[in-house]
Amino acid sequence: MSSASLALGATEADSIMPVSGPKHSGNWIKQLVDNGFKLHDPSINYPRFARFCLKVYDWGDRTFNSYDSTYVVSTGKNWKITGKSYNWAESYFMQFTGNTRLHMISEIYSDIGASIGFMAVNVGHTFNANDLFGNPVASRKNWDYSFTSALFAASINYTSTDGGVRITKFGDFNLQGHSFDFNSVKQETTSANMYYFFNHRKYSQAAAYCYSKYQLKSAGSLIVGLNFNKQNIDLDFSALPSDMLTYLPGKHDRYTFHYKDYNIICGYAYNWVLHPRRWLVNATVLPAIGYRHTYENSTDGKKDMFSTNVTGLFSVVYNHRSLFASLTGRFDGNIYFGSSYTFMNSIESLSLVVGARF
Repeated sequence: MSSASLALGATEADSIMPVSGPKHSGNWIKQLVDNGFKLHDPSINYPRFARFCLKVYDWGDRTFNSYDSTYVVSTGKNWKITGKSYNWAESYFMQFTGNTRLHMISEIYSDIGASIGFMAVNVGHTFNANDLFGNPVASRKNWDYSFTSALFAASINYTSTDGGVRITKFGDFNLQGHSFDFNSVKQETTSANMYYFFNHRKYSQAAAYCYSKYQLKSAGSLIVGLNFNKQNIDLDFSALPSDMLTYLPGKHDRYTFHYKDYNIICGYAYNWVLHPRRWLVNATVLPAIGYRHTYENSTDGKKDMFSTNVTGLFSVVYNHRSLFASLTGRFDGNIYFGSSYTFMNSIESLSLVVGARF
């Protein structure tokens, strides 16, 4: 899995006043390295285009990343390095007429990686830990990209898996307290989000998830935005043992869910400050409703439907001087109302992040 993210904002030291100092020799890039990347040092001999880019960045920082300093402040650092353990799983749930249920859950997929960032740009790469440590569980791909500022946040995510699922509930069939390996599952998910923080002067999403700000006082914000969601899921039960198939509810032995959603997000987020510049807890809920278009190869055929999805996040952050650590969780759920059943699929994740600012 590869990932990249941005958290807009120059350090406080850079954005207050130019600092006078000795002239640095060499070209402007070497001058930046020599002075510790103090971008607003007047002794830096920027070429015309580089100076224009700096002015554009400063404008963006003032326009999109201003806070009430009694609630949110910069960490005062330009650079950030992080290590991450990312663990995630998929769940599938079907409920048929008569309260008959199917429940399936994937194995836990694990990724490990690292990233490095300078000011607004953060790039990194993660590796498949299941394969790395000799315990492959499924064929899978995933990547994500995100951008966070004071006013708004945006992200795009892609996930695909093939196999690696266990049946834990199959109608009235007696699994005798065990699960049944079920590899005839394929899913592909693409989602994109963009949302606006109404209380952006006092609430900082970056403090909880990007580690580029300190939240000094507890605050929350109403969140409104847009969501795009594409799902392509294939559940093929036809290869199951015949004694299990007799307990399969519904009219089909194969279900395909292929659709696109265009949604409006309306949610809320809150930062609890347990100790300023030290402990922070965040909870975010982002329900989304809108229009769903299903494709002809879906089990119920081509339809125009009502879309219902939800995303939930939490973060617990600990800061100690330039060091930080966090535990974050995420839930992305999608609900599909079929002709004689309700189908829900979700991706759940838990991440441990450690890092340093400098």
